[in-house]
Amino acid sequence: MGVSPLSLADPGKGKGHDKGNQHGNQGHQGNGNDWQSGPSVDLGAVRVILNDNRNYWNPGASLPPGIQKNLARGKPLPPGIAKKLDSRLIGRLPHYDGYEWHQAGADLLLVAIASGVIYEVLHNVLD
Repeated sequence: MGVSPLSLADPGKGKGHDKGNQHGNQGHQGNGNDWQSGPSVDLGAVRVILNDNRNYWNPGASLPPGIQKNLARGKPLPPGIAKKLDSRLIGRLPHYDGYEWHQAGADLLLVAIASGVIYEVLHNVLD
């Protein structure tokens, strides 16, 4: 199944007529808040890809509750818990410049490479 990068593109914020408040994010650039302005992720398509490619990933063990609670959008990825995915699976998942996919327990994470901030979490999809 091929997915065009254009079909995954963020359509914008719909400000229209060039009268939108363009100062709303002023002062927040470069502070690690990549999760606020990242790519639009089609979670349904990612789930289908995972289901169709079950032989390219191993089920993850449950994480301790304290660590599980910290796997949330906008939080830094806790060190040492994420595993790299099989390159064949990565080749089938949507690619977003500046982000990479990781497995943490039974969760699939999309993480900003530069900041280590979690952009998206798909809970229990790798069980």
